[in-house]
Amino acid sequence: MYLEQADLEGNENGGTHKNLDDDGRPKRTGTWVTASAHIITAVIGSGVLSLAWAIAQLGWVAGPVILTAFSFITFFTSTLLADSYRSPDPVTGKRNYTYMDAVRANLGGWKVHLCGLAQYVNLIGITIGYTITASISMVAVKRSNCFHKHGHHEKCNISNYPYMIIFACIQIILSQIPNFHKLSWLSILAALMSFSYSSIGLGLSLAKVAGGGHARTSLTGTKVGVDVTAAQKVWKAFQAIGDIAFAYAYSTVLIEIQDTIKSSPPENKAMKKASFVGILTTTLFYVLCGCVGYAAFGNDAPGNFLTGFGFYEPFWLIDFANVCIAVHLIGAYQIGVENPICYSDSSVSYDLPILQRFLGSHRSSLFLAIDVSLAAAAGSIEGLVISLKAYKPFQSEQ
Repeated sequence: MYLEQADLEGNENGGTHKNLDDDGRPKRTGTWVTASAHIITAVIGSGVLSLAWAIAQLGWVAGPVILTAFSFITFFTSTLLADSYRSPDPVTGKRNYTYMDAVRANLGGWKVHLCGLAQYVNLIGITIGYTITASISMVAVKRSNCFHKHGHHEKCNISNYPYMIIFACIQIILSQIPNFHKLSWLSILAALMSFSYSSIGLGLSLAKVAGGGHARTSLTGTKVGVDVTAAQKVWKAFQAIGDIAFAYAYSTVLIEIQDTIKSSPPENKAMKKASFVGILTTTLFYVLCGCVGYAAFGNDAPGNFLTGFGFYEPFWLIDFANVCIAVHLIGAYQIGVENPICYSDSSVSYDLPILQRFLGSHRSSLFLAIDVSLAAAAGSIEGLVISLKAYKPFQSEQ
């Protein structure tokens, strides 16, 4: 009787342990496929819509080169972070659940505060960008239906602010989901949405090019004295580089994505494969959307290349694309912003193994990243100053 009871308890304990990982948390079930979906959701965001404009500022030579260069930079940095998920050994070490945990474990000291400040400033910027872009897409659907119903002579002025509130309310509801691992369905849905609106924009651009449009393009992009002044050429080129860099950014959520992957095969190997597939997929879409969009609109490419097709016909297709953008940004907000904020940071401190070695041996890459960030910030601030001169708060465009 005693032996039977002991065997029963052992089986129960063994069954319990089978459902837990080495850190005592529920067993992770993610694979490189689900991680790739998370990466595509985090990377292919509203940034893809501005790539045609970015290529227009840089031209046929510099534009695709910079797009490709940032794909290599993103993959390189993602491999470094993938090896930082566990410390000090990338396969058997202690898990770091968040980006800040990895910084604390591998760098420590004042670098934790510096990277934390950079991460949360970045997240604030992303939240603002996602909210504005999603509301613009919602308003675009409303305006398109208004034009279709009342005719093109109607003004159909609609404020973005109620739709920003709607977007915020949806995020509040979704934020009640306590476990990042339960968001795989939302990530896959968002990835499908990103493919959908990118494909629609790409298809419409190809149709415009095939239709015989004669858009002005050049090897160097917009022409000084024709499209822009010399000063504007410099500022907009900086801003275009920043747009491309923003379109690839997902490093601050990579650790959180990796924390969803099961431990066999090792998480860092699965994450590197997921990063390769995700970045290769997004780069293909980016080059196609950016270059074909530039071919369609030329040096007059709009900031959102979907708006270049107007609000008229085929209105239903434009509506569907804008709905896809809104749905994708709802998912991207949760994957890229909400979960890093919700994760609580531990107070454990470690030595400086992996990241510090890489940072020491790749200082040129670090300084290049800083230079790109400063140039992009300068271009963005200049554009913001110009926009603020004409901006009227709480009023819709006339």
